[in-house]
Amino acid sequence: MKLAVVGGGSTYTPELIDGFARLRDTLPISELVLIDPAAERLELIGGLARRIFAKQGHPGLITTTSDLDAGVADADAVLIQLRIGGQAARLQDETWPLECGCVGQETTGAGGLAKALRTVPVVLDIAERVRRSNPDAWIIDFTNPVGIVTRALLQAGHKAVGLCNVAIGFQRRFAAMLDLTPADIHLDHVGLNHLTWELGVRKGGPEGENLLPQLIARHGDAIAADLRLPRAVLDRLGVVPSYYLRYFYAHDEVVRELGTKPSRAAEVAAMEKELLGLYGDPALDEKPELLAKRGGAFYSEAAVDLAAALLGDGGSAVQVVNTLNNGILPFLPDDAVVEVQARVDRTGPSPLAVPRLDPLYSGLIAHVTAYEDLALDAALRGGRERVFKALLAHPLVGQFDLAEGLTDRLLAHNKEHLAWA
Repeated sequence: MKLAVVGGGSTYTPELIDGFARLRDTLPISELVLIDPAAERLELIGGLARRIFAKQGHPGLITTTSDLDAGVADADAVLIQLRIGGQAARLQDETWPLECGCVGQETTGAGGLAKALRTVPVVLDIAERVRRSNPDAWIIDFTNPVGIVTRALLQAGHKAVGLCNVAIGFQRRFAAMLDLTPADIHLDHVGLNHLTWELGVRKGGPEGENLLPQLIARHGDAIAADLRLPRAVLDRLGVVPSYYLRYFYAHDEVVRELGTKPSRAAEVAAMEKELLGLYGDPALDEKPELLAKRGGAFYSEAAVDLAAALLGDGGSAVQVVNTLNNGILPFLPDDAVVEVQARVDRTGPSPLAVPRLDPLYSGLIAHVTAYEDLALDAALRGGRERVFKALLAHPLVGQFDLAEGLTDRLLAHNKEHLAWA
């Protein structure tokens, strides 16, 4: 089995390599290709990756290349993890929206739109090149904003599934709180990427006992602290929102905070510099503890589980993925991309049934889906007016003058990445 990782020079990659090494019985990789245009950085990551495989006794071959077409040739699956513009672009995404009094974040709000505009054309070009040489390969997208990028891939007819680590993070955390194994926990996870709620925490499977009420009763303070939301939010809603919902439920508070502390992009850039120094140590043969602070916790386990189900021998697994709605949320169009539990096998994901949602959740999901429609249109066709309309439609913007100011700033900060600007 051959896997290719586009963006293999990411500081995330050793987390992925560690998972591939530990879970080699689940996903028996014979060849892993790391692809990245940053040759020096790629060699650092590649060297550490080989040492991790060697230490854990993994027999697979790891190669590195800056040649995308050669790297993806004959791959059974291609995992895409990109950041167009690097941390410098992320820093801008987190900064200029604050000038208008809006949240500055890399996937939510105006910054998220900027990232989508930079990213969608690049990912679609990669996918077309994969399809030309290897039409049967699955594309696993971990590139944010995952929902919009995955929708672009599926709309273009690619064999693609979107992946996020939010759900598996909740699963691991809740399992520890309830003194259960992660395999014992099934989440009623519903929404869009980075806009989800845990409506149930079930023991043993989709039909199992719902442990969410006792989880909130016993551990609500700890969960709320992790989410940086008041405990009352959990008690009154009776569900656990993704931590990205804080940008909606406490927008003004978040904007005030972001204006008084270093940006996450600055923190990550400093962390990446330190990580790359560690990766260059020829004695290092495991992922360093610092990597846990970089983000992407349990990313490797989620990626292994998904790839194993897509490439397996006929079995299936239930996992949270980003995939076509196709009636699962009846208030959305079929071609919307939702983030829900699905049964995954070699034919792809089949979403599990979702109970009728309270308008408190379905209304916001529908609103953000409308924004995503317009965001994808802007990413595919360009034009200032399309950018403006996407921003005007976003629930965190929604005002004419605000959308105008944000549009001007977005275009000014992203000209080098937008061919049409």
